[in-house]
Amino acid sequence: MASTPQPDAAINTQRITDDLDRLLEVLPQGVQAALREPQARDQLLEVVLDLGRVPEARYPGRAVPLGDAVVERQDLASVVQQLGSFGGDNRAGIERTLHRISAIRNRTGDVVGLTCRVGRAVFGTVAMVRDLMDSGQSLLLMGRPGVGKTTALREIARVLADDLGKRVVVIDTSNEIAGDGDIPHPAIGRARRMQVARPELQHQVMIEAVENHMPEVIVIDEIGTELEAQAARTIAERGVMLVATAHGNELANLVKNPTLSDLVGGIESVTLGDEEARRRRSQKTVLERAAEPTFPLAVEMHNRHRWLVHRDVARTVDLLLRGQLPRPQVRQLDEDGHLHCSEPQIPAPTREPVVRPRAPRPGAPTLAPRPLPDPSDPKGKGPQEEEAGPTAAPIEVGPLQLFSAGLSEQLIEQAIRSRRLPVQLVGEVEQADVVMAGRQRLGQSPEIRRRAKDAGLPILVIKADTLPQIQRGLERLLQRRSDEETLPQAAPQASVQRDDALGAMEECRLAVEQLVIPQGQPVELLPRSAAIRRMQAELAARYRLASAEFGSGNQQRLRIFPR
Repeated sequence: MASTPQPDAAINTQRITDDLDRLLEVLPQGVQAALREPQARDQLLEVVLDLGRVPEARYPGRAVPLGDAVVERQDLASVVQQLGSFGGDNRAGIERTLHRISAIRNRTGDVVGLTCRVGRAVFGTVAMVRDLMDSGQSLLLMGRPGVGKTTALREIARVLADDLGKRVVVIDTSNEIAGDGDIPHPAIGRARRMQVARPELQHQVMIEAVENHMPEVIVIDEIGTELEAQAARTIAERGVMLVATAHGNELANLVKNPTLSDLVGGIESVTLGDEEARRRRSQKTVLERAAEPTFPLAVEMHNRHRWLVHRDVARTVDLLLRGQLPRPQVRQLDEDGHLHCSEPQIPAPTREPVVRPRAPRPGAPTLAPRPLPDPSDPKGKGPQEEEAGPTAAPIEVGPLQLFSAGLSEQLIEQAIRSRRLPVQLVGEVEQADVVMAGRQRLGQSPEIRRRAKDAGLPILVIKADTLPQIQRGLERLLQRRSDEETLPQAAPQASVQRDDALGAMEECRLAVEQLVIPQGQPVELLPRSAAIRRMQAELAARYRLASAEFGSGNQQRLRIFPR
């Protein structure tokens, strides 16, 4: 996956203001003393005060105890007295700052714990999506908690209001975007802020903002209910640009979420006619996108310096519903502040070698693995490939040709994609290597049985037309072929094993570099021998990735997980 600098991307300079002293002033004296040194404040995320426990400072990936004294009730009471009033969501703040203090209460309503989260205004993060803001289309931000969604939302509101001159209204439910108090924090610039009395009224305030204040842009943090999703669609249909965050790590989470799926167009079950179902080679009932997305643009924030941008949410949702992988644009900031954009290429699934001699099919792909680079080798040269002997012959490769009799071709293709099996559907019995049929259909189609017998093809009968039954049937066919086939005498045994190892390691490298690391998703490799699986696991470990083995028999395979 090539990564090239954005042509017009200059060095992105970021300026951070956090007013951390204002937060420390309200904390107990022992906590203030422990956080007095500058290194103790660097990258501080939050301070946790729980009754009867030692205070704790949390940083990215670690937590540090603050002193030895436990938190007492008077410590919590002293902090609460210096804060603003707690809202219906048990959140309070410090006036004219972005810090958020959340309370944990017992059954009688007394505060027994406080989470003091550091709020920072980071000027410069908007460079990651600056071009998207000029389009005027609604933008949705997604990501795990703490990845910086609200920080980015705050900076986007400021740039839209100050730099682009838009009329921006921020719906600030928990005073987290523009801080506590009646006067908004300067981090949102000239944008106006509307506060929400109770979290369950957020959707009403969203509609009120459009009807009363004529905004060009509405900024919302945490759309989480069906009413808020409906209000967002109403606002978008009135021609107002939306910038919002939503619960979910990636776009696929919203597609599966019945409450929020309307943000990306909604999902509905559609019954196809007989002719259309035959044309699509699918079942008559399929899932399709119900409408145009409320947010045509979406961003998955994997960390503060790596975002995945979906420039066409409608197309991405359609691909997901068809069981295909989307191809978002990857945007990264390097250590020097340069923005790099790259389009990931989804590699075609590699094929298992067909070890018996067979005539090559027209247009059938072949494996030609290149030498594998070693991630620990700074020059990236990797091992050099030895020259084959004069009698070495290339091995034809290709999938197992399967004819389906009475089974759902959509389920078969889904099983092939999910397990990355070297199987290909064919339209005629005579083109197949094997026939897989449902029990009832085979009894109703003696012609298929006769043609398979004339061609000398084995027939596998499964009980039910379900995805688990089809997956087990395909794996059984592949295991049987592996048991029956012998190596061609024209190719030496050592050469075959070496080519298979190179192909397996190249498959592992491509999966890691083009899927696992850039997209953060687990990938299953093709079934391999125990020795090759160990080699693939060692390669994944060099990239500091975890792996595990799945399957049984000859279908054992390695699954690689993201960090």
